[in-house]
Amino acid sequence: MRVVIGEDEALLRQGLTLVLEQADFDVVAAVGDAGALEDAVIQHAPDLVVTDIRMPPTFTDEGLAAAVRIRKHHSETAVVVLSQHVQRRYAVELIGDGGGHVGYLLKQRISDVRTFTQDLRRVATGGTALDPDVVAILMSRARMLGGGIEALTPRQSEVLGHMAEGRSNGWIADELGLSEKAIVQHTSRIYDTLDLPVDADDHRRVRAVIHYLTHSPPTTPAGPAN
Repeated sequence: MRVVIGEDEALLRQGLTLVLEQADFDVVAAVGDAGALEDAVIQHAPDLVVTDIRMPPTFTDEGLAAAVRIRKHHSETAVVVLSQHVQRRYAVELIGDGGGHVGYLLKQRISDVRTFTQDLRRVATGGTALDPDVVAILMSRARMLGGGIEALTPRQSEVLGHMAEGRSNGWIADELGLSEKAIVQHTSRIYDTLDLPVDADDHRRVRAVIHYLTHSPPTTPAGPAN
């Protein structure tokens, strides 16, 4: 898997390169600013871009803006942003199109390299990987706008959050100490309450959930959850 890295801090850039190479990723370029990142994507046509949000010269959102443009103009390239901060606007801008091949992870929460590289591979194959704090902000926004999420039980909200992170039914079942059958029942209730299309494909169902969370029309819920 061919990867381009965008990270302005030299030590972090080198460290991330070594971590990915040790996990059999092919790092074809590692650059320090947003302009060089977009040039590297054009030159190498990578499968995956991993980039910081805050980049030179202003260290505000240059990396995010580059990531959004890369998703727009290079749809075959998956994008994962790494940040120390969660901002709702950033999350909605990056993932609000409802497509897959995208991730938003917090640097300080990445403590397990194996899980991190698994998240990157899932994004590269069409999935998503969102930090739980990112999902929490999106769910809070959805509750404020209405549209049904407020009708979910606490357990259903918990399951929905893990779905939005990009987790499979099996992973959620293990995490919550429930059977996969129980998770399927919870997801069925969630689909009914939020009027989401039922889909057995993990990637498509996650995209539907994320689209709901980033748009959340203030409509009447399809029905109360039990």
